[in-house]
Amino acid sequence: MFSRRHPILFFILMLTGMFSATIVVISVGVMISLAPEAPVLEEGVGVVEITGVISDSQQVLDDLKYFRDADEVKAIVVRINSPGGGVGPSQEIYRSLMKTRELKPVITSMGGVAASGGYYAAAATDGIVANSGTITGSIGVIMGYTNFRQILDKIGLEPVVFKSGDMKDAGSPTREMTEQERAYLQKLVTSLHAQFVRDVAQARELEVPEVAKLADGRIYTGEEALALGLVDRLGNFEDALEWAAELGGLEGMSEAIYPPRPKEKMIDYLMDNAAVRISSALQPSEVGPSFLYRMGQ
Repeated sequence: MFSRRHPILFFILMLTGMFSATIVVISVGVMISLAPEAPVLEEGVGVVEITGVISDSQQVLDDLKYFRDADEVKAIVVRINSPGGGVGPSQEIYRSLMKTRELKPVITSMGGVAASGGYYAAAATDGIVANSGTITGSIGVIMGYTNFRQILDKIGLEPVVFKSGDMKDAGSPTREMTEQERAYLQKLVTSLHAQFVRDVAQARELEVPEVAKLADGRIYTGEEALALGLVDRLGNFEDALEWAAELGGLEGMSEAIYPPRPKEKMIDYLMDNAAVRISSALQPSEVGPSFLYRMGQ
């Protein structure tokens, strides 16, 4: 018999077969779990989630568009549990929410934290519900990086750079920053901060100087934010759902409708999730200068 003549090869083939079967089972299970949800049939409130560091906006934009186009969705709750993130993604979400609320009522439900870029998004909705202890605010911009100049000197490495202009490598971690570069980068931070303040004032129908007084980067509890006019009510996710349903003309406790997710191969699912986790874990400021609407570290 083959198994007796080639025991080692037979054993390897057995293991390979078992491993392949396991992969097939896992793949089928993951594809089933990631299959699209049934089409929305009953009227209800759509739920869009913004969770973790805001490093990419595409999924949120897609979810908002899906609910804008779904006739059965009469209102939307944006559930935010985020310390903020990149300037660009935060602004993209803000713009999409401003567009969405022109078509349907949109209410924010703040979780444990909805600060900086998380608050930027919340400000664009029709109303904000926060828990008493929610950490919010942090209206500001932060840019930072780690300078490796002294380490490079100790190990005898000398970076060589060719650039087209004086500011092309402003904030380089391999050399000391000049005063000209410091003034240049600070000007950018100040400009981005002014955009943040302006957009919050516009969306919340507040005066710019009024928001500017609160926008020194400090955080507020939900209770403090309510007193300052940064949020509208204290409550939880269910309270936000009820408020959204009321604005959408729905009676009673309405169904929470989540956006469908497309089928996805197991390897893509694992790689995408790994990428998100790595992106959230790494500090962008450790690699080079990054401008963030994010809570200070």
